[in-house]
Amino acid sequence: MSTAILDLPEKEYIMPGTRTCAGCGLPIAYRFMLKALGPNTIMTHPACCLTILHGMYPKTPVGINAVNNTFASTAASAAGLAAGFKATGQDFTVLAMAGDGGTFDMGIQALSGAAERETDFIYVCYDNEAYMNTGVQRSSATPAGAMTTTTSVVPKEQSKKDFIQIMEAHHPAYLATTCSSYPGDVYNKFAKARNIKGTRFIHLAIPCPTGWGFHTRDTVKIGRLAVESAIIVLYEVEKGEVRLTGKSLSMAKSGRRKPVDEYLNMQGRFRKMTSAQVEEFQKQTDKHWEELLRRAGF
Repeated sequence: MSTAILDLPEKEYIMPGTRTCAGCGLPIAYRFMLKALGPNTIMTHPACCLTILHGMYPKTPVGINAVNNTFASTAASAAGLAAGFKATGQDFTVLAMAGDGGTFDMGIQALSGAAERETDFIYVCYDNEAYMNTGVQRSSATPAGAMTTTTSVVPKEQSKKDFIQIMEAHHPAYLATTCSSYPGDVYNKFAKARNIKGTRFIHLAIPCPTGWGFHTRDTVKIGRLAVESAIIVLYEVEKGEVRLTGKSLSMAKSGRRKPVDEYLNMQGRFRKMTSAQVEEFQKQTDKHWEELLRRAGF
């Protein structure tokens, strides 16, 4: 069960007035992540939407320390911070955050190496399914059928890279998926990850009105539709054991799930999808959902 919103800590680490786009899902999730992790957290991030959120030196709306690094080196930067704190005996949670471009694509080498060494940090891929901060170019996280500025004539033909499976193959101490539209689930998983040693990888789904083509008022609704149709599944993995959480767990118990076209039809990026592509999207979603149900014992 997700933590009730009224039961969450009142302390805030993000002040009003970030520089993100209207309707951005990232500050929603980041707010509850930091509530879970607390003040003894230092984070590192590349050039990305999170850089915009943190603001321009010397002013920031965020109440924790942060390090800016190059696009491909987020995990390497976090590994250096973790080593420094270990050497000096300081008790800090090291949080590495990068988008799908900085994780699925350019950051995969550093992240894979750090995970193989069981480096003690939390790595978060906040996935908005394109290079949003540089102009909505397609990444390997962009789903098939989506339009971006580099797939505007012919929508992306390749399926989204299954990066979560790649990270699970590294056998991290903790792996989880969550979505900004479910802040209780976000809080629970980061509170849990904070107290685990070793590499912890969390995939965070972030709806993006600018890149996805929906009204800013619908950010939370879009994220919930993604989960309710099982395009995004909320779960965690420890020692190979899969546990569904929150809405995904209740869906598994009830057997009720929405079709993917309700999610797809609300977004301008999918307006060129054919009926055959929608059918294939549903087929792949069904396959993924059924595999997770089997692994979770349903």
